[in-house]
Amino acid sequence: MTDMIVSIIESDCIGCGRCEEECPEIFELDNDLISKIKRQPREDEEDCVVKVEKICPGAAVVISE
Repeated sequence: MTDMIVSIIESDCIGCGRCEEECPEIFELDNDLISKIKRQPREDEEDCVVKVEKICPGAAVVISE
């Protein structure tokens, strides 16, 4: 089990959809084009989530452990 916790700072999300494109199992855009967490990542999905944190143009994806 992973200790990684991913969250979204909704006020920083610009609705670009890059998170959903990279990790559709974890992220989705709602009707207002704000990223939401579908579920927390499994250990084998952590690399994908780390990539999303780095490429998010609004710095809205936050990883904590």
